[in-house]
Amino acid sequence: MQEALDNAACGLLQTTADGTFVRVNRLFCQWFGYSADELVGKRRFQDLLTIGGRVFHQTHWAPLLQIQGSISEVKLVMADRAGTPISVVVNALRRTERGVVVHEIAAYIARDRDKYERELLLSRKRLEALVAEATKLQAEANERELFAQQMMGIVSHDLRNPLSTIQTGAVLLARGELSPGQQRLVARISSATDRATRLISDLLDFTQAQLGRGLTVVREAIDLHATVAEAVDDLRLAYAGRKLVHEPVGAGSVQADANRLAQLVGNLVSNAMAYGAPDVPVTVVSKIDDGACSISVHNHGPAIAPDVLPHIFQPMSRGTEVGRASRSVGLGLYIVSEIARAHGGRTSVTSFPDQGTTFTVVLPR
Repeated sequence: MQEALDNAACGLLQTTADGTFVRVNRLFCQWFGYSADELVGKRRFQDLLTIGGRVFHQTHWAPLLQIQGSISEVKLVMADRAGTPISVVVNALRRTERGVVVHEIAAYIARDRDKYERELLLSRKRLEALVAEATKLQAEANERELFAQQMMGIVSHDLRNPLSTIQTGAVLLARGELSPGQQRLVARISSATDRATRLISDLLDFTQAQLGRGLTVVREAIDLHATVAEAVDDLRLAYAGRKLVHEPVGAGSVQADANRLAQLVGNLVSNAMAYGAPDVPVTVVSKIDDGACSISVHNHGPAIAPDVLPHIFQPMSRGTEVGRASRSVGLGLYIVSEIARAHGGRTSVTSFPDQGTTFTVVLPR
């Protein structure tokens, strides 16, 4: 019996109910620097505990062992003969032997476990520090983004008034008797003002979308073809040197925001004029089917690169490089996608060198 105890891979001991050692194996004695004769009948298990361990033994260990009859995986700090603390994990069982209550205890040195727990605690602290830093950086980035968007909205809104004054002045000047050179100058002022006004509208819509509110639409029964035709007529004036064709397909009314659809057509046509071949017409098709309607704008010219197509409707994205005079901030197609989304619709694009580029917006009727 004692030989089996001595050959065990853990510390094994038996005590009386008050903790006095009855039996102890060789490994336990080696760990703590005592012989079996120095422990059995002369010392108690709690005598080898540190002060904190003794308090725990008295307030938790003994009552718990008496109530439930066993204890599993309890970590204690014991002291060897020289007073060096040793962390152990113990399991205990309370049983009766020949009418006497005894405690069977198995102990395991917890050095590796302590090291693991310390490393785990340090890793957790490092992770918490990294999360806190990342959270701080994210909050700062969100604040900067919100400030930039708010400033963009404020500046864009405040620019509308002086632009409106310039536009009114250009209209009044155009009514007077002007030389051909003056007429061209007034026309350029009016065109530049229109372009700046559209840009401001895009910036305001971008700000509204980015702040999480989405674009607002007012749905009502409209004549889709008439709405698109009116927008195309206005655009013909803005692009007097280019050919713009409108093709209506199908019939019936749709529930949509006419002003937003006119804005959508304007952005798609402006994009087609900027990137399309100048000697080939830009075609706008408005189509009405049973359950849906669509608006598509087609132009010939350089194809959009395949790696750009998946991101073409994202803000600040452009299909190809164009001249400085035709550059924009890259919000037009993003606003198109937001208008479509506000209507519960979707956007798509196809682009091939031999077939040209077609942007299509499909909306529920």
